[in-house]
Amino acid sequence: MSQQPILAAVDLGSNSFRVQVARVENDQIYFLDGLREPVRLAAGLTENKLLDKDSQQRALACLQRFGERLRDLPREAVRAVGTNSLRVAKNAPEFLPKAEAALGFPIEVIAGREEARLIYLGVAHGLPQSSGQRLVMDIGGGSTEFIIGNGLEPIRLESLYMGCVSYSLRYFPDGKITKNALKEAELAARNEVQTISVDYRNTGWNVAFGSSGSARVLCDILEQKGYSAGDITREGLERLRAELLRIGDIRKLDLPGLKLDRIPVLLGGFVILYAALTELGIEKMLPALGALREGVLYDLFGRFHNRDMREVTVQQFMRRYHVDANHAERVARLSGVLAQQFFEGQPNNEVALRLLEWAAKLHEIGISVAHSGFHKHTAYILKNADMPGFSKKEQDRLSLLTLAQRGNLDKLRGQLFTTFTAEDVSMVMALRLATIFYRNRSAVKLPEMQGRFSITKFHLVLEAGWREQNPLTNVVLQEEAKQWREWGVSLQVVDG
Repeated sequence: MSQQPILAAVDLGSNSFRVQVARVENDQIYFLDGLREPVRLAAGLTENKLLDKDSQQRALACLQRFGERLRDLPREAVRAVGTNSLRVAKNAPEFLPKAEAALGFPIEVIAGREEARLIYLGVAHGLPQSSGQRLVMDIGGGSTEFIIGNGLEPIRLESLYMGCVSYSLRYFPDGKITKNALKEAELAARNEVQTISVDYRNTGWNVAFGSSGSARVLCDILEQKGYSAGDITREGLERLRAELLRIGDIRKLDLPGLKLDRIPVLLGGFVILYAALTELGIEKMLPALGALREGVLYDLFGRFHNRDMREVTVQQFMRRYHVDANHAERVARLSGVLAQQFFEGQPNNEVALRLLEWAAKLHEIGISVAHSGFHKHTAYILKNADMPGFSKKEQDRLSLLTLAQRGNLDKLRGQLFTTFTAEDVSMVMALRLATIFYRNRSAVKLPEMQGRFSITKFHLVLEAGWREQNPLTNVVLQEEAKQWREWGVSLQVVDG
């Protein structure tokens, strides 16, 4: 992957949408420009977990404006990620194509722990080096992430289903601030935090940081009210709590450091922060500047400088599931060669080739569950496991590729030639053929191969005489051609 002088991160949060543009120079990132709009996507989630029309329109209008700013950047220089609201919205699959068209770039919906990892990466890069462990808390619009890490490495990652937008709407729908409403919201948040409190307290940390807009705004309010000295404390929050109850209505809030666009979500952010400090025993929390968008930038930067977290994850999975590395490398190498031949004439296949390489390296991890039907176990693991660096869309593609690696193609009914592109079909064919040729799991000398693919026709030329000398493989290739023929695809294997 070639280096890019300009990178951009797009954060489609449940409260705000943000863009961060940066310049890369001498292996360093320098921030150039940033945009933020309070779209409040989470406010548009109905009881049935559907994004309503108004929230979709707000989002699309914002993304069109962001798209203008990013228009001249190449596709690989921009990474857009969606968080909790797009994770839970049932109509996200219908909304995302429209969102991608408005932005002009692909959008990845990331899992909660992946969001936590990226948040920590963004925060850690903005902090001075230290030897102790850090706790980072980030209150989003629909979820809150908690991370303990050391240096740039996260140790514990959690994402809890509570956010400043969702809690503000649920517990303070009319804007009234009452003792009962505050108590109910705080108890709900404390119940969420209790699910991680024992593990986190046992792991321990030296310093706690709040990285979200909610944390920074509350820190400003506490400082300007004289309730703290540039940090967030439980004592300061308790004094602010009394002040909020005295005011009694968010429409009457006139607190120093509170911006107008933060007023509707202040109470949700407050109760979540107060509950976290109480349950985790945090006496003091410091504000941090970095967040998800900075983490996305540093992660994207790593992909251009041979520090791709996805490659690290693949290697970790290979070790965890005791993969036969030599066999996996052989299958990956051959499937890559065949795919490149099938891709000939199709542009921009670098991303697909990397995905195919990772699928090939991980295609047998399901054997650790059971040898029978191991490809199904592999597909399940890759679809549902926490895989740092990978988006849900990438995990879904890995899962489908490995599910399709062997056996009857009927299991892909409804996907092959519907959701699958010609690129996907080429990758499936390349992986299936590679596993066939290396079925004996040894470093056999393979024949020279030359493949072509056009619409629905695969053509594979093998070294003359090789099929006659390898009758078992020849029979399997004939069976493979028969399977594809039933789907209207021609696979012709001939001697050169």
